[in-house]
Amino acid sequence: MLASEIKFCLRMAKAIACQFGPNCEVVVHDLGTNEPEHSIVAIENGHVSGRKVGDGPSRVVLEALHSDTTKLQDRLAYLTKTEDGRILKSSTIYMRDDDGKAIGIFSINYDISAMKAVEEMIQGFVGPARPEKEAPEITHSVGELLDQLIEQSVRLVGKPAALMNKEDKIRAIRFLNDSGAFLITKSGAKVCSYFGISKYTLYSYLDEAKSE
Repeated sequence: MLASEIKFCLRMAKAIACQFGPNCEVVVHDLGTNEPEHSIVAIENGHVSGRKVGDGPSRVVLEALHSDTTKLQDRLAYLTKTEDGRILKSSTIYMRDDDGKAIGIFSINYDISAMKAVEEMIQGFVGPARPEKEAPEITHSVGELLDQLIEQSVRLVGKPAALMNKEDKIRAIRFLNDSGAFLITKSGAKVCSYFGISKYTLYSYLDEAKSE
């Protein structure tokens, strides 16, 4: 992103945070950076998720960096959660260059935990609880995000790494690749150690996963 674009986004972030108060976090990610682990270039009310300028990306950003950015769609009013369990109502808006390529992300995360608590209390009186899909967690660092993605890949397969066969590991690695996990520095070594495979085997499994 150009410096002028970042400055405008910073002004916009301040305005939105001021308008909606301290429960409203506004984050700007630069997708053109050479250091994807430090994609946050502006943030207001960072206490909501515990992040600051220079911190790493969320899973949404990793997937954006891994995908064809011309095909990404904005996501509005979906649920995420913080590490300490607070529920956020989030929106992700992609900023694009003249060719349609996503060059940045403007994200709004509003802490609705208190409102959800009231909603659940009322729901207990008026009807049965509604099952909800688990909201993705916003992590403080890419290391924590990688740990989460590895755990999710294991849950996807449905068995511990020690009991996985080749097909199971390829399935797990496909999930990690699609989630952008291998954009994280030194992620390959951690994945190899976790699944008990060599770097050569990892590359081989990645090739098979991509071909499928």
